[in-house]
Amino acid sequence: MSIMLTEPAARQVAGQLHKRGRGLGLRLGVKPTGCSGYAYVVDYADVIAEDDQVFEQHGVRVIVKTADLAYLNGVEIDYAREGLNAAFKFNNPNITATCGCGESFAVG
Repeated sequence: MSIMLTEPAARQVAGQLHKRGRGLGLRLGVKPTGCSGYAYVVDYADVIAEDDQVFEQHGVRVIVKTADLAYLNGVEIDYAREGLNAAFKFNNPNITATCGCGESFAVG
């Protein structure tokens, strides 16, 4: 089981945690939504629960609920700027389909 964080994504998370003044890392999860089935949920992690898995790269932790790993195992999280927009990008090898709006995905 693994979650990968690129250097640009790690720098972004570390900077946001520093600005925030607290936090143990980035919490990544999924929720049922949209026309394809699931959407990513990204938040700060202030606690690590017993059912969490912790992955660390470039000095930054990504915390994931064990139940969500079926949808997220092998995901690479990147952070990219495109023009005036900047956002996390997810390269998820588990995805079998995405919706037209790009907000949700299906896992087969």
